[in-house]
Amino acid sequence: MRNISSVLGRLAKSISISLVLLFAVTTTSQAQDAANGAALFKSNACNSCHAVGKKITGPDLKGLSERREEAWIVKWIHNPQGMVDSGDEQAVALKAEYPTMMAPYAHLSEADIKDIIAYVQAEEVKLAEKQSKAPAGGAAASSDASGMMIIGLVALFVVAVAVIFALNRVTKTLEKVIAANQATIAAAQAQHEEAGESSSAKFAKAFLKNKKLVFFVVLMVVGLLGVAGWKAMWNVGVHEGYKPVQPIKFSHQIHAGVNQIECQYCHGGAFKSKNASIPSANVCMNCHNTVTASDHYDGEISPEILKIYRAVDYDPETRTYGNNPRPIEWVRIHNLPDFAYFNHSQHVVVAGVECQTCHGPIQDMEEVYQYSPLTMKWCVDCHKTTEVNADNAYYDQLIKAHEKLKKGEKMTAAMIGGLECGKCHY
Repeated sequence: MRNISSVLGRLAKSISISLVLLFAVTTTSQAQDAANGAALFKSNACNSCHAVGKKITGPDLKGLSERREEAWIVKWIHNPQGMVDSGDEQAVALKAEYPTMMAPYAHLSEADIKDIIAYVQAEEVKLAEKQSKAPAGGAAASSDASGMMIIGLVALFVVAVAVIFALNRVTKTLEKVIAANQATIAAAQAQHEEAGESSSAKFAKAFLKNKKLVFFVVLMVVGLLGVAGWKAMWNVGVHEGYKPVQPIKFSHQIHAGVNQIECQYCHGGAFKSKNASIPSANVCMNCHNTVTASDHYDGEISPEILKIYRAVDYDPETRTYGNNPRPIEWVRIHNLPDFAYFNHSQHVVVAGVECQTCHGPIQDMEEVYQYSPLTMKWCVDCHKTTEVNADNAYYDQLIKAHEKLKKGEKMTAAMIGGLECGKCHY
């Protein structure tokens, strides 16, 4: 079956390649125009506002050549505001429907704009092919495939019968050979089993007679079990390398690495509170109300970004928010015991500790995992080697407090932070 399918596949592939080459000979110039238009469309960020088959922040480009003359399109792209000011009816109507005015692209030549129009037309063809169906051709292909399938099954049945017949002859020959040498085989098996049992028994007796060797082996086993048990208990609650599956495949490598977004843009709590905080979906929408990654999904919105839209009840077609938002159920990765107090702002602001010190190379992580063990020993070792950065307002207040004490002035616990809630309630 697989051989027949592969032959059919190679035959279909050869025919397809021939047709493609034949078609390419007559449409080389058009393909080049569309390819150049696609490059210009993306390099000038046209895809951030326009698409073929749907509206974004600008009009849908589907049917552009039917709605507008080519000369009008060229003038519009070169100077859209000028056409509105001149009173052009179509330009004024576009301005009324889409308040955000398109920027002028005077640097594009008329040939470049025609290439972009060719690219839009090619995208319309792709969209039409995707939406259309061809039942007649599919039925014919299915019928041909069914005929070839029947022929293949018949051939496979003939081959199977021949193989079964050959195996039957071989089996009978082997049975005759075994029957003729049955006595010799039985004697050899008995001799082998007797020798094996004898050597095993001898080894067991010799081992049990040597009391020192038995004691040493038992001691070694107990020691190994003790070490394994100690290691297992020592690592209880240590989740180094923990990488759970998150509800949205958020890539820190893209955001913090490629785009170099500051950690505190999303985790603003690290500057001012104990917790770094999980960003709300509204923070995500600051960018993703226009950034849809459609270039990587054949013009469609990324499925992961669609999850954000569902969480905030956002309709990308109308660009409006609904009244049924749902929270994103992120899975927590870094989690200290309740009896351990850790303050992000104390480390980030006062000590100036980089996020990577504890969280590892977060800018290179496609999926975030726990980089450090976060044990007490790990924290203590860091505190033993990290130098104190005294050049900040926190230690300036401590120095002033010590100066007052030296002068004999009154000093209360409240003056050195004794009224902070976190001192007792954490």
